[in-house]
Amino acid sequence: MKIPLPAKILLTVILVGGAILLVTNAYFAGTAMPFAFFMLTLASVILVLFRVGRSWLDLVFLTVAAALLAIISAWHFHYQPNWESCVSFLGLGSLLVLGIRAVWPEGEKQKLLALAFAPSFLFAAFMVFAGVVLDRTQIWHPKTLDLYLFSFDASLHLQFAFLLGQAYAMWPWFKVIGLALYIALPIPIAMVYAGQLLRGKAEAFPGMTAFLITGPIGMLFYNLFPALGPVHIFQQGFPWHPLTTAEASHLLLEPIAVKGVQNAIPSLHMSWVLLAWWYSRGLSAVERGIALTFVVFTAFATLGTGEHYFIDLVVAYPFSVMIQSLCAFSLRWNQRERVTSALYGLLTTLLWFMALRYAPKLFWTSPLLPWTLCIVTVASALFLHRRLEAAADAVARQPSQSPAEMAVALS
Repeated sequence: MKIPLPAKILLTVILVGGAILLVTNAYFAGTAMPFAFFMLTLASVILVLFRVGRSWLDLVFLTVAAALLAIISAWHFHYQPNWESCVSFLGLGSLLVLGIRAVWPEGEKQKLLALAFAPSFLFAAFMVFAGVVLDRTQIWHPKTLDLYLFSFDASLHLQFAFLLGQAYAMWPWFKVIGLALYIALPIPIAMVYAGQLLRGKAEAFPGMTAFLITGPIGMLFYNLFPALGPVHIFQQGFPWHPLTTAEASHLLLEPIAVKGVQNAIPSLHMSWVLLAWWYSRGLSAVERGIALTFVVFTAFATLGTGEHYFIDLVVAYPFSVMIQSLCAFSLRWNQRERVTSALYGLLTTLLWFMALRYAPKLFWTSPLLPWTLCIVTVASALFLHRRLEAAADAVARQPSQSPAEMAVALS
């Protein structure tokens, strides 16, 4: 769609004015931009810009934009920007350049840049919004259900969070790598989305939607089973002083009042990297290798940092399948593979919540039971994930249909 010149000028003014308003906003400049995770969310836009724009002039434009935004913010608040804020300014500058570049070209180039800008903007906006909402969950749920999650992990007779926490303490290099990849979650998401966008809009749209809806839907589930992570419960006792298996088996399970961000189950970090790996199909071996590396080290980091229990990662699998099924747009909404995967993901996640909350002692009858349930959950999730991919591939192999035929097929 061709945009009239006055509209282009107005959109450019809105983008520039919006960026200036952000860097002169106290919460955004003082809280969001120095936060490492949000900093890397903005920085990931640089990757999108260079993958999609492919112009070295963009480097000049984003450097100038970042410098001007930094000067405006420093002048407004009278402070010396630290390195985290500088990276955020570069990311915000790239988002501004990407937005302006999406306004001025014509035709397919404009559509490509607009599709690169919109999700980048929405994902960054969600990260700001998520911090506010997660702070509110502490008020909505003053007590957490961490003891129930810890009890399940202990019933496995292997407390993975404590073991990996000890590994982190003994091997600092392992911890540094794990934490770096844990915090750099936006990078594989941006890499996969930009790569699929270059392949075609049809390939990119499901992944883009999945990445965007994972956060809001996951936050709804956080409110169904509020929990923090073992490091918040054991504090100085983590990771060297876990309860023994015998002590854990007799632990009095009850909601406890603990302050912290209630974002344990399902692990959205794990869900996002799983989705990045799944949606990296068709990209280069290097890109797929990077995505898989993030899956492995994110699993280590979620546990080693004490921010998650092992069961959080297990439940992330059916949750991710549910997200994938919701975004399988090439399939009819009532197609068997899509409906089965959506119901499986939702019901399995809720059944885990119910069992963990109301039947925790059942897992202590034998370590074989919780292990079997974990293996079955992950294996069935991967099976249904592959079925969804196979169904989508079958649709892609079909000859193109006329609009009338497509309307009949989708009805």
